[in-house]
Amino acid sequence: MQKITADMTIAEVLRLDRGTVPIFLNNGLHCLGCPAATAESIEEACEVHGLDVDKLIRELNEYFENKKD
Repeated sequence: MQKITADMTIAEVLRLDRGTVPIFLNNGLHCLGCPAATAESIEEACEVHGLDVDKLIRELNEYFENKKD
């Protein structure tokens, strides 16, 4: 099972599974295609946007835990 961490980039997570797009959008990260999505960590992106990184990471990991292969 894939484990998502705050030091991963948004682009890394999207490459693992595009089904995570709604999770990012629902958490306020709408810049999925911007250059920063490939360079800054999820933690850095959340910090810049004033978002709760722990909540986002938890939801992403729940998605992967519940995903049927």
